[in-house]
Amino acid sequence: MRNYVLSWIREGLLDWDFTRDINWGVPIPLKEARGQVLYGWFDNHLGYIATAQKYFEEKGINGKKAWNTSKIYHYIGKDIVYHHYLFLPAMRLGNGEYKLPDFVPTRGMLLLEQQKFSKSRGWYIGLRDFLSKFPADYLRYYLTSVTTYTQADVNFDWADFQKRINNELIANIGNFIHRTLTFTWTKYQGKAPEHQEFNALDNELIEKIKRVADDVGKEIEANELAKGLRKIVEFSAFCNQYFQKKQPWADKERAKTTLYLCVNAVRSLAILLEPYTPFSSEKLWQQLNLDGSVHRQNWNAASQLEIKQGHQINQPSVLFEKVQDNDIETERQKLGKVVTSD
Repeated sequence: MRNYVLSWIREGLLDWDFTRDINWGVPIPLKEARGQVLYGWFDNHLGYIATAQKYFEEKGINGKKAWNTSKIYHYIGKDIVYHHYLFLPAMRLGNGEYKLPDFVPTRGMLLLEQQKFSKSRGWYIGLRDFLSKFPADYLRYYLTSVTTYTQADVNFDWADFQKRINNELIANIGNFIHRTLTFTWTKYQGKAPEHQEFNALDNELIEKIKRVADDVGKEIEANELAKGLRKIVEFSAFCNQYFQKKQPWADKERAKTTLYLCVNAVRSLAILLEPYTPFSSEKLWQQLNLDGSVHRQNWNAASQLEIKQGHQINQPSVLFEKVQDNDIETERQKLGKVVTSD
């Protein structure tokens, strides 16, 4: 992307009109520009700062100072590179009062079953319609898992959506959470049991918990959100393996240590998943019967064993429901059908 922008500069930049002769937009307060409005991508760059500043000042915070002392990210699509790599810096540098963004993560286009979205061709998914059938967390999880930190186009595929939700979010993450909490509820009256002496496998899980916040956090900090999510999936897979190897159903005394560590690992997952599946993470936090909200937790707390023996959880319920074959078939049948309204 850097070389792409530098090539424009080497070729010589041309003047660009930032007014438009249209009847909607922000009017230009000059007599000679009567009837004209600001070009959207000129106005938008002002709006980024203005809306942020208004938000901060409504909370009693100096908006200008908050902007200039924050780490600024502008997430964009690759079709508006010119506006954000050239227009925006020129405006900010010309004004001189507000800092440039620290990062401009640039992503590819979103495709649907390898084709461009087109409402006129009926090749699209309405967000409102999607959310009437599937949880928002499913969409957040799936799009994160398929969106890499590159300019490559991203493809929404219904079959892949079903596979990732059912096999990863449900069969892996959801399975570990549910078996841990239901076992604790039925065998220990919902109380985290007292652990005994840790063996080698126990210590391996403890080390995984101690490292996971840093491992995932580094990926998120580097804008590698898909890689961060993958590390959470791998952590959950290890937890499942641990549970299976320990066989808590076979020895109730030995199971106490297993469930003590697993309940703490579930708490870790609630915090780790919060940026990806915030609604489900909050429900999980409430099932764990922990104070406050998962949204207010310190990130590094995900690597701490904070649930103590005797802690009472709430009765667990299923967090995630499987995506059924008939649901996917129904959605795919809609593609290419143009819906008209009277």
